Amino acid sequence: MGRKLLLEHINEPGINTFDVYRQKGGYRAVEKALKTMSPDDVVEEVKKSGLRGRGGAGFPTGMKWGFLAKPEGVPRYLVCNGDESEPGTFKDRFLMTHIPHALVEGMIVSSYALGANTSYIYVRGEMMPQIRILEKAIAEAKAAGFLGNNILGSGYNLEIYVQPGGGAYICGEETALLESLEGKRGNPRIKPPFPAIAGLYGCPTVVNNVESIASVVPIVNDGGEEYAKIGIERSTGTKLISASGNINKPGVYEIELGVSVEEFIYSDEYCGGIANGKRLKALVAGGSSVPILPANLITKTAAGNARLMTYESLADGGFQTGTMLGSGGFIVYDEDQCIVRNTWNFARFYHHESCGQCSPCREGTGWMEKVLHKIELGHGTMEDIDLLWDIQRKIEGNTICPLGDAAAWPVAAAIRHFRDEFEWHVLNPQESQTRNYGLAHYADPLAPVVQ
Repeated sequence: MGRKLLLEHINEPGINTFDVYRQKGGYRAVEKALKTMSPDDVVEEVKKSGLRGRGGAGFPTGMKWGFLAKPEGVPRYLVCNGDESEPGTFKDRFLMTHIPHALVEGMIVSSYALGANTSYIYVRGEMMPQIRILEKAIAEAKAAGFLGNNILGSGYNLEIYVQPGGGAYICGEETALLESLEGKRGNPRIKPPFPAIAGLYGCPTVVNNVESIASVVPIVNDGGEEYAKIGIERSTGTKLISASGNINKPGVYEIELGVSVEEFIYSDEYCGGIANGKRLKALVAGGSSVPILPANLITKTAAGNARLMTYESLADGGFQTGTMLGSGGFIVYDEDQCIVRNTWNFARFYHHESCGQCSPCREGTGWMEKVLHKIELGHGTMEDIDLLWDIQRKIEGNTICPLGDAAAWPVAAAIRHFRDEFEWHVLNPQESQTRNYGLAHYADPLAPVVQ
């Protein structure tokens, strides 16, 4: 059984309340930071930990904090990105639902480290139950003296507000989130300047993911060096994984980074193997935006090494033979799944969620959806497969924000690894139209965690 840092007390009755969370050691990190550490000390511990952003990019959190500008007389802000919207990803929603005080405590410690006196948690607008849960947790923390003026007699003041999101996937991009938080249309900004220099209301701002901020708590409690001992290479600590698809035990799991992909899929501690005794066909390891991998590249890299649940191992071989850990949206496909149909389903999502600001994304995502749908229905040609490849190539790298890349990468990988399946649809139009393919099944995001 791997070590648990965030979900250690997940099955404790009432862990969502302040009293039970406090009984289990909650808010010790706030006491330690405010009473015995300077803001720079906290930043240094996060740097030592090697924590990387858990929202998808994997950028070193301590380094990101170190970029924050500190001009005199100008406020600084911490914004938590809770706009979890990527298909197959639901671990942040789970954390906010069941252990909201872990996020609130992380917000207090992180805000102190950054010198922020006003901080925001931006939560996807459809997640109203989670918004209410967080608002209650914030009120409980404030009533206990952990928020407000002169917290624990330290002289540090902080208020945290929860902001419902604009109901758009694009608002998960940090600058679009800031635009939405300011009451504007959620269009990504051109960078530079970066948020660390000119973010919310033009002031220095750090935007971090829910899991990233919650992870600051065990880092402060145990020390950055102890946290860095967990994991392997530059993938330190633990990671929450949203596991769904054709597996026996879908749910949210906390793993020590470095577990093999094979163990994660087949171990009873985690996914419990492929459902109904079927064979593994493919895997999306980090949410819908990362390249799909066929079965032969899932358990071993192209070089023959064991494929591990780490940033480095999953990316081994680049996009030719590798993928990304991403947001941890782990979707498993069995032998009966249609790659063309699942790729079309993702393309529909990205076409719908494009903000329309960049023409390659605005037009290209729509054409990818149309061409994929045409092939799926048995009306495609071999030239359509080449057209799809050309469209995705002209989207990638040509947009203001990464949504264009996120839409292009799954299509490119599907054609790269499963071109024969696309060709089958073209060569067998009648069977393609009548065969009852199913989309991979997704887990209930709020299902109880499986330990």
